[in-house]
Amino acid sequence: MNCPKCGTALPDGAKFCFACGSATGAAAPPPPPPAAEKPAMAPQDLKCPACGAPIHPVFGEMVISCEYCGGSVTLGGAGWTEISKHTMLTAKVTDEASAMRVIHDYLDVGFLQRHAFEESKVVEQRLSFVPFWVIPVSASTNFVYQDVATSVGSTVGTMVAAEVIGGALMGGRRGGFVPVPIMTGPVVNSNRQATVTGNYEYPVIAVKGMTLYQPKNYQFALQDRSFFDRKEVPEGAPILNGDLGEDAAKHSAQAYVTQLQSEEAHRQHHMVSKVESKVDVSEGELLHVPIWYVQLERKGQKTAVLIDAHSARVMQTVA
Repeated sequence: MNCPKCGTALPDGAKFCFACGSATGAAAPPPPPPAAEKPAMAPQDLKCPACGAPIHPVFGEMVISCEYCGGSVTLGGAGWTEISKHTMLTAKVTDEASAMRVIHDYLDVGFLQRHAFEESKVVEQRLSFVPFWVIPVSASTNFVYQDVATSVGSTVGTMVAAEVIGGALMGGRRGGFVPVPIMTGPVVNSNRQATVTGNYEYPVIAVKGMTLYQPKNYQFALQDRSFFDRKEVPEGAPILNGDLGEDAAKHSAQAYVTQLQSEEAHRQHHMVSKVESKVDVSEGELLHVPIWYVQLERKGQKTAVLIDAHSARVMQTVA
C-alpha cells in the first residue's frame, strides 16, 4: 500500500505514514500472539541506578559497575537489580615501581631469595579493581574427639592392676608362667564432644575465571572499606565486572566457612570425628579491591604474584 497523501510505499496495514505522518485509514493488523513475559529490565535497557548512564553488559556478566560513577547492578532471579551496598578498599600502591618494591621486600629474606629477584624480569604487570562478594556468615560446628589423656590413663591403670594381681597370685614362685584372668571392670569412654563457633565476613571472588584471587590464608583489611567512589580509582585502572551472582557466592561462602570450622576443630583436638556444622548466611555486599597482578620470569619459570594494593602486602604467589 501507498500513503494517500505523499505516495510513499508502506507495509500493508500501516496506520500512519513514516514519511509524512499522515493517517492512512487502514485497519489495524491483528495483535501478535502472546509472548513470554519480558524481564523488568532487558540488558539493552539497563541504566545506571545512580547516574542514569547506559550500561552495556557482556554475555555472561552478572555483576556490572557503571564506568561513569561506579553504581552497580546484579542479575538475580528477579532480573537486574541495584546493589544496595557497594564498597571499596582504596589503592595505596598506585604505580609499578611501588608494586615492585613490595615484591622485593617480600622476597628480601635471604641471599638466595634476593638473587632470584635480581635475575627475574617482569613479563606482565597491571592494577585492577577486582570484585568480591562479602558474605556475612555465622557458623556453629559440633564434633566428637577422643580424649587421649583419659584413654591412656585407663590403659595404664589396667596394666598396673594386672601386674599387682598377677604378682600376688604367683606367690613369689620362680620360673614358669601362670595365666591370670584380669577383670578390669567397665571400659572408660574417652570420647568427648565440643563446639566451635565463628562469625565471618567472608570474601568470595565474583569472577569465576579468577580463582587465583580467592583469599585462602589471607585477610583483607575490611575494617578500612568505604562506600565506592569512582574518584578514588587511579586513572587507567579498570573496574572489573563479575559473572558470579550473589546466590552462588553465598553457597561458596558456606562451603569455605564449613571447611574453616572443620580445620579449627582439628587444630584444637586430635582424633576428631562426626563433624557437623550449621552455617547461616546473610545478604552480602559488593567490594572492589585494588590488586596488582605481576608475572615474573626467571630461567624460563614464570611466577604470578598478587599484591593487595591497599595494605601493600603480597597476597600469594603461584608458580
